[in-house]
Amino acid sequence: MNWTRPTDVPESSESRHTLSTGHEVTVPLETDAEATGLVVTADAERADEWVPDRLAPLRVAPGRAAVTLLSVDYRRIGDGAMDPYEEVCVAVAVAPATDSPVSRVAALRDGFGGYVAALPVTTESARALGDEVWGYPKTVADIAITDRGDRRRTALGDDRGHVLTLEASARTQGRGTVETRSYADGNGLRRQANTLGGALGGRPFGGSYSLGHHPLAERLRGLDLGRPLCSFAFDGRFRIGVGHRLVA
Repeated sequence: MNWTRPTDVPESSESRHTLSTGHEVTVPLETDAEATGLVVTADAERADEWVPDRLAPLRVAPGRAAVTLLSVDYRRIGDGAMDPYEEVCVAVAVAPATDSPVSRVAALRDGFGGYVAALPVTTESARALGDEVWGYPKTVADIAITDRGDRRRTALGDDRGHVLTLEASARTQGRGTVETRSYADGNGLRRQANTLGGALGGRPFGGSYSLGHHPLAERLRGLDLGRPLCSFAFDGRFRIGVGHRLVA
């Protein structure tokens, strides 16, 4: 399939939203957060089934894509717009799809990011925030985050069963700023610019995870997930932008 690189359509530079829960937030939204996560390999063809046609999973090895399993503890949301909450993100590393080698390089440069495939959170206001503002596939679930020395353990589940447990080092080695992108298609395919500034850390081949028996766990198991490529940690300010609609 031949695609031209999607065009960004800015929605606005800043916007105010009143959620169905009554909370009011201003976007771009700045938060204080602490996060740990793993990047694991996955079957590339199966990962392709998870993402919209205009995106393609990034290959990290022959036949293998990359999936991020991320645990986040939000300590502040905006100007205190809502109570703190926890979140687990499942994201497939992607870029805009193209069959042209030259365009593929441009896609990596201009559009590399993570397609958010699942985003369980611990409060209804957090679910409304992600769903109504950016179209993220948020659901309310039970998330337990515990620290064991410099390691953080996150367990995710709901009344249908246990989804996953992930464990990664929470140790940071320095400070810096990282620019990332996230894709969501709940309200039409859109790309958000994300900025992380604060303490950062990472370890090659670090961390571990296990899957339970839950519909999301079975979907993840169907990706033929492999060993972690790396673990990472963050503690600082996380800013998410207004977003851009992507049109072919």
